[in-house]
Amino acid sequence: LMELTAILTLPRLHEIAAPLYIMFLLGEFLLVRRGVLKGHFLREDTQASLIIGTGSIVSNMLLVLLGGSLVWTAYENRISTIGFEWWAFLLCFVLDDLRFYVSHRLAHRSRWFWAAHVVHHSSEYYNFSTALRQSWTGAITGLVLLAAPIAYLGFHPALIGFCASLNLFYQFFLHTESVGRLHPWIEAVFNTPSHHRVHHANNPRYLDANYAGTLIIWDKMFESFVPELDHDKPVFGLVENIKTYNPFVAALGEYWGIARDVAGPKRSLFDRLRCVFAPPGWCHDGSRKDSHMIKENYLQTYPAETGTPGLPASG
Repeated sequence: LMELTAILTLPRLHEIAAPLYIMFLLGEFLLVRRGVLKGHFLREDTQASLIIGTGSIVSNMLLVLLGGSLVWTAYENRISTIGFEWWAFLLCFVLDDLRFYVSHRLAHRSRWFWAAHVVHHSSEYYNFSTALRQSWTGAITGLVLLAAPIAYLGFHPALIGFCASLNLFYQFFLHTESVGRLHPWIEAVFNTPSHHRVHHANNPRYLDANYAGTLIIWDKMFESFVPELDHDKPVFGLVENIKTYNPFVAALGEYWGIARDVAGPKRSLFDRLRCVFAPPGWCHDGSRKDSHMIKENYLQTYPAETGTPGLPASG
């Protein structure tokens, strides 16, 4: 009974998030349009983001059903029962934030996961509407399994779900050009709009960086942190932009690319598997470079500590 009471008292973020997202999005748009805030909007891009966001709500229901059952199974076989104390919430949030970091990094380093995540990076604009570009296919990637160890430790699935939702809620507010750098201690510990602009940039220097959800400390611990530099302004989008505002192409187009590469001629079985699971951009004949190669080549000429302006991104 106490457990049920604790679950029922958890805030229902899904009920307040959508209205707040729309309110802040409209506010940002109006203030940018009047020149009060820095930023850029394009009607077609924003419309695509709203459609993609609506589709992601439907797909997330499937993720909750499929993923939730797996997490519940882990919880039913847990090694302890941690409960809902205040310290349990804090510890669960930190562990889930680490889970997000790992899953997010995997989403950028394996094409199978990238195919679901690429939609979030498909806009060449960076505003609150960009945050709504979420995956339609997250339920099939298998990344939800990364939450199972947290449940196995003894954290209730409802608490894990709440922490994950709170993390995503926080991240919505990172998607803006209107907020500059914050106080140094905030920038040192938390993910901020400045840090996340780097993550969404296609500048060679900024590729494969700043995977954090709420705490930027993970990137600093695992050496994936890159600061936003005044002399290398972020250019948003993909290494090779999709050049369309069709939400279906943005959300599902990478799967067609995978199928085309897998079915191509003169490839071994191992090559065909690598077309699915190797880093995005990998090619059996070396005709393409993945993001890591692009970044490595760039930094050999323009080291991270120099003040040399960045080269334009490929594609």
